[in-house]
Amino acid sequence: MSKNVQTFLQKFNDQIQLLMRDGAEASWMAQTTGDPKWAAKQSEARTKLSLLFSKKETYEETKNYLEYENLTDIEKRQLEIILDRIKGNLLPEEVLADLSKRSSDLNLMFNSYIPEVEGKKYSANEIRNVLINSTDQELRKKVWYASKEVGKIVEKDLLELVKKRNEAARLLGYENHYQMSFALQDLDQQEVFSIFNDLITQSDSAYRSMKKELDERLADKFGITPSEIRPWHYVDPFFQEAPPSEKTNLDSFYKGKDILQKTTDTFLSMGIEISDLYEKSDLYPREKKNPTAFCTDMDREGDVRVLCNLEENSYWMETNLHEFGHAAYFKYIDRELPFILRAPSHILTTEAIAMLFGKMGKDPRWLRQFLNINEETIQELSPELEKFQKLSMLIAGRWIITFVYFEKELYENPDQDLNTLWWDIVSRVQLVTPPDSTDQPDWAAKIHFTLAPVYYQNYLLGELMAAQLQRYIENTISPDIFTKATGDMLINQYFKTGALYKWNEKISKITGEKLNPSHFCELYCQIDEK
Repeated sequence: MSKNVQTFLQKFNDQIQLLMRDGAEASWMAQTTGDPKWAAKQSEARTKLSLLFSKKETYEETKNYLEYENLTDIEKRQLEIILDRIKGNLLPEEVLADLSKRSSDLNLMFNSYIPEVEGKKYSANEIRNVLINSTDQELRKKVWYASKEVGKIVEKDLLELVKKRNEAARLLGYENHYQMSFALQDLDQQEVFSIFNDLITQSDSAYRSMKKELDERLADKFGITPSEIRPWHYVDPFFQEAPPSEKTNLDSFYKGKDILQKTTDTFLSMGIEISDLYEKSDLYPREKKNPTAFCTDMDREGDVRVLCNLEENSYWMETNLHEFGHAAYFKYIDRELPFILRAPSHILTTEAIAMLFGKMGKDPRWLRQFLNINEETIQELSPELEKFQKLSMLIAGRWIITFVYFEKELYENPDQDLNTLWWDIVSRVQLVTPPDSTDQPDWAAKIHFTLAPVYYQNYLLGELMAAQLQRYIENTISPDIFTKATGDMLINQYFKTGALYKWNEKISKITGEKLNPSHFCELYCQIDEK
């Protein structure tokens, strides 16, 4: 019996490996060139991979094998992953091909659209620079509105894609795509929303107090009253980030600094080598290239690549640390594992590692060791940075919850007044005052609705896991974090095991407890009442 299982799994692993490599190459070229031919090839490759997981006979065969006695843990885990993947793809070929093409076409529209203000084109980095540095309120407002223009361009096609995804989910017995995605991600929707609701409650006092202080600071900066603060007064078009104060704006420390070398040094301090991944990565901005950042494992055999648009500032330092956190995880997964298991155990486990590293750019311990900032400056910066880190996490948490709440409503009823709904949720959760007009599809300007549907909850779950890992490292390995012992733990216990264990089993094996939001609340939801 076991030999039949082994034969089945070997064949399936071989097929997946071939198809995933083709898809990864097409996707990488589409994101780095903006060439429509690669978007078409990406769509074709994605369809072929989906078809592999769409055969009813394979589904029945997999279910049958899972009922065998004497399965090894590795065999059982592979079969479980295959079964969950098939559940979401038992669709006609024309449906799979249509969904894939629609998604690829929309991604291309995002990557190739560059907004203009008074005849000048603004890249994502340039928009960000205006919102961080400019005191010209009229320019800020125009640039903010320009950043949302792509929403109007993609809205119609995006809503059609949402409805097509829902139709496909109903063919598989689910109410909508959102419900299906949670079920197939090994996430309990009720549990996740309960955690998020509880986080809002636990963080409410701290968030309101710190945001009030932030709005007063911005009002003073722009010469207006706090009640006049609008979305374009913040440093990010979606209020995902905390605007740094003069003391916490660390950009000046990065002028003339080699971002890649600092990244190399950070990981090497833990015995983690990532500089070999730079050669095939694409790290600097240019036209028609995806303006954001991501990491991808091309073949699960060591070809790991990062896309960034690096500039000499703290944002891109932290982003690079974040993306190479993903990369380190991918690189160090045990290549002796079957291909199916050579992946993170869950999306949130790789997000957790990326977030753990990304936050280092504001950590006094990191600044002392890798930017060589003198001790007097560190002592002056530390209390401000601790407060800023709390504000950053509270703002990020509220933003993620805003996105998650809205996306659930989007899939449950895509025909409702989504523009008003968006700003209702933004106002309630983020406490951001809407612009005068809320009749535009500002929400649709966020590429994740297209590129990574029903993914966003994993960012906040990843933050919860990152906080739990940080506390574990500080309390049981080293309060300094940057040690070989920390790297050994990450490589051997977290990275190497890949998808061998489910996500909650992985964190439990390392820290001794399943995902526990209390660590995040201890770090970020308490406020000094002095």
